[in-house]
Order: sequence, then C-alpha cells, then structure tokens
Amino acid sequence: MPVTLALAGAGIRGRDYAHRAALEGHARLVAVAEPVESRRAAVAAEHGLPPDRVFADWRELAARPRLADAVIVATQDTQHLEPAVAFADRGYHLLLEKPMAPTEAGSEAIAEAAERAGVMLAVCHVMRYSAYTRALKDLLDRGRIGDVISVQHLEPIGWWHFAHSYVRGNWRSERLSSPMLLAKCCHDIDWLGHIIGRRARRVSSFGGLSHFRPENRPAGAADRCLDCAVEPDCPYSAPRIYLGFSGDPDRRQWPLSALTTDPSPDGVREALRHGPYGRCVYAGDNDAADQQVVTIEYEGGVTASLTATAFTPKGSRKTRVFGSRGSIEGDGHRLTIDDFVTGRRETVETGDDEAVLDGDHGDADQALVDAFVAALAAGDPARLLTDARASLESHRLVWAAERARRTGTVVTLTEPRPTE
Repeated sequence: MPVTLALAGAGIRGRDYAHRAALEGHARLVAVAEPVESRRAAVAAEHGLPPDRVFADWRELAARPRLADAVIVATQDTQHLEPAVAFADRGYHLLLEKPMAPTEAGSEAIAEAAERAGVMLAVCHVMRYSAYTRALKDLLDRGRIGDVISVQHLEPIGWWHFAHSYVRGNWRSERLSSPMLLAKCCHDIDWLGHIIGRRARRVSSFGGLSHFRPENRPAGAADRCLDCAVEPDCPYSAPRIYLGFSGDPDRRQWPLSALTTDPSPDGVREALRHGPYGRCVYAGDNDAADQQVVTIEYEGGVTASLTATAFTPKGSRKTRVFGSRGSIEGDGHRLTIDDFVTGRRETVETGDDEAVLDGDHGDADQALVDAFVAALAAGDPARLLTDARASLESHRLVWAAERARRTGTVVTLTEPRPTE
C-alpha cells in the first residue's frame, strides 16, 4: 500500500513535492488545502482528488479526522508555525519547507510539537540529499584530504533572482517573511555543518542592504520599468528579465508563475504594468540584505565562511575545502581534489547535472521526497538525514549570525537543550 499524503500550501514547492512523491507510485496525495482556487484546482486535477478532499484553508483539513499519514507543509514562511503544530498534534508526520519558522520561538514550538506527538519532522534541507553532497561528504569522512581545516562557500544568488525574490517579491521584507540569511541560506548553514560534521561554537557576520536603496536610483528613473527612460541601461529591467523568459517552458513554471497565470508576452506586460514585479528596484519597500558574509568557528577550531551575494550570475554554489593533506574544489557538479603528498589532481564526476546546489537543487528534491516516503513506509526516521533538533540547531546558528551582524559582535553558541 502506498503511503498517503496531504498538501498544505500548493505553491511551486508544494506542488513539486507532491508531484515527486507520487511519481513512482509509492505515495499518493489524498487531500490539498490552498487558498488560491486555480492552484488547488490544478492539484486536485493532477491527483484525482474528490471535492470533499479539497480545502481552501488548512484549518478545514486539520479539523477533519486524520486523512493521511503525513502532511507536506509548504505555506509561506510566516505561515508555517500554526499548521505544523496543528497537524503534528493530530498525529500527522511532517515534511516542512524551510525555514521552519521566521522566529526561534516558533521553530522551537514546531520541534516540541513533533517530539510531543512522536511524529517524524523532515525540514526540506534538500542540499543534504544530492549525489554531489554524498560524494563530497564521503571523501571528507574517509580522510581523503586529511583533517578538514577550513571551508569557503559561495551562494551566488544571481542579480535577476535577487531582484525577483528579495527586492520585488515575497521575501523582500523581513517583516513579511524573514531575514535573507534565513530564507535563502539556512540551506547553506545546515549544509556546512553536515559536511564538516562538527558543532558550531562561535559566529560573526557582516553585510546588509548595499545597493537596492533609494539613493542609488538613477536620475530620471520612473517608479515602473515600463514607464522608465533609463530602463534599457538598467541590469534589473523587469521587461528584459521577464519577457525574455516568456518562451522558456522552465521559466514559465518559475519565475513567471509568480507574476501571472498568462505567461504570454501580453500577459507578462500586463503583470508588469500593475503588479509588484514591474516596480523599480530602487523604489520599493525592500529591506532584505543583498550581500552577507558569515564566519563560523566549529568544535576543534575548524572554520568556515559563507558569502551570499546578489551580484553574480545565477548559478551553482561553489565550495572549497582545505585539509591537512589536500584540498577539494566543488562546483555543484564535479569535485576536484589536489593531493599534497602525490601532487596529483583528480576530478570526480558526481553524476549530478549542473543544477545541483543551484536554486533548482538538481536531483536533491527527488532524493529528499524519496527518503521521506521510505521513512514513512518503514516507520524508520533513520532514513532521514535530519530530525527536528538538528534542523533547529542549524536555524539557531542563522539567528546567531543575524545578531552578530546587527550588533557587530562575535556570538558564542550555547549548548542545545537535550532531546527529551
């Protein structure tokens, strides 16, 4: 018998997880809750859901007797806490989109609810699950480059991706969502701890909103790109970005689906004329940091730095690992090893395509969903690479980094509370 799933939040990520879970027939979606009618109708049609299993609000789903083994919670960041706790209390296992919640108290409440109910909680730290990550961690765990001394990690968000999501889009404001470091890089903070295999002890951080500010608005710029005389010379021109995507099936799914249900050139222009994605990037209500550096000290003196920046092409994350006997450079696809003893250079093809550790996550989304379904089928949480406390610990490191950035201090991490 396939395991059964319900979906709370049928945006791009939620629909994708539900689709992937059902691909091989090992899981079946039996209910959906989504306030946008077109989205819930699309999910209902894809999965053959009857009308009494389609809800406009997750509370309607939660009020029913338990309908599934687990719930995929993929609502907006600020809307994770209530449904996650409610569904855990009703005995549902949880696949929870990251971040857990925008606040430490909210994330702690989710972890406690899962522990109290004895249900599995898998936060979607998908980067852990890629073949690329498995290959890198295996090399490090086998001592291929000796003791790990330090790590450099780059998250190249990409100029148009940042403008789309963090200047014009849903994550532009910390008040409306969460700090950029939590929304975009809790993946990366979790991943660094995973590959290093040590607990973080101290953290510092620098950065902020450097460029997308009113004082950097070009002379003569209009409030909307379609009305702007300087638009042809602006890197963040909305018409250039979005109209350039209208003929690309992949980009129609994202990011164009955030703008409009009509991805034709006329539909895109209409969205840019009236919606938030046509606004000047220098005239918005955004406050998300557009560049940030985080420096972490782990147990044993191992150090790592994370640089997250808007000012790059959108592409795969890049990582350098420096060890006592060698070093490794990774680009999300291949790993290049320099051996200090032999002087030789070796390249390892991990089998992942170029999208791995890019925003598309390569094979990692499917691997995460497969692991969750397998854990449900076997009743074995060991098939998951994180649990509630591990995710909470990496989130706490993000909040500590934000405190360090805002106060100009080095923050010492306290010991996590033992799991009861």
